[in-house]
Amino acid sequence: MRAKFDQYWALTKPRVVALIVFTAFVGMFMAVPGLPPLRQSVFGFIGIWLAAASAAAVNHLIDQRIDKVMVRTADRPLATGSLKPAQVLAFAVFLGAASMAILIALVNPLTAALTFASLIGYAIVYTGFLKRATPQNIVIGGIAGAAPPLLGWSAVTGMQNEWDWAHALLLVLIIFVWTPPHFWALAIFRREDYARALVPMLPVTHGVQYTRWQILLYTVLLVAVTILPWAVGMSGLFYLGGALVLGLVFLWYAWKLMDPPDEFFAMRVFNYSVVYLMALFAFLLLDHWLLPFLQPAPLFELQRVG
Repeated sequence: MRAKFDQYWALTKPRVVALIVFTAFVGMFMAVPGLPPLRQSVFGFIGIWLAAASAAAVNHLIDQRIDKVMVRTADRPLATGSLKPAQVLAFAVFLGAASMAILIALVNPLTAALTFASLIGYAIVYTGFLKRATPQNIVIGGIAGAAPPLLGWSAVTGMQNEWDWAHALLLVLIIFVWTPPHFWALAIFRREDYARALVPMLPVTHGVQYTRWQILLYTVLLVAVTILPWAVGMSGLFYLGGALVLGLVFLWYAWKLMDPPDEFFAMRVFNYSVVYLMALFAFLLLDHWLLPFLQPAPLFELQRVG
């Protein structure tokens, strides 16, 4: 029984989904001055998690052929035959249906619609088509994976005004620009896997050195984009300092990758990129929500007279 549970749990890509729902969680807290409303935030979190898990399961289903020939994915449940395609499909549909039911009934229809569009974008458009169609697959398809902060924001506000859309989409932009250097670093390390599976990742089609340049250029762009929350008054100096330090370290990794000390260095870049995104969004959360509560009250306040 435990082994079967582990197989279904593996279908949800828990480590990847954890990063996704964390950015959605931060989006919820960024959307309002104080604590977000309890019902919308709790059920929004659950609904977004279920949708992301459903998309991950569909990814397993569509990628079962290439998973069998790639070292990184050869032990996945469908690749090993531990689960059958019909079981995975039923599991993915159940998770997706549960997600939509929760979001429509207990959050709001707009969040349900945006979450469904993100699910389809990743599971069907990216995995089913773009991944095999173009070396820019991760760039074009990255918008679906970048949506969680918008979903979290929508869950607690319903996107009532232009301010909501502008600030939420700024968080989406950060993840969108982060995705190529993050994923291409992994693709460099696993390029033989992708070549064997006939997946046209950038290092396979354009070579490793070209991909390294693209990682460096996107990282420069990423550092610039992460300054925007401070520039538009969305975040303060605490966030700005954290973003700049994290960004400079990322730039160092990207520059070092141009002439790496060893073949494994690309995986070090990949691993840092995960830490980077989690830390960046943690700085956003701390700057927006926690720090104001830690500010000491003034000893004396001027009273208005007359």
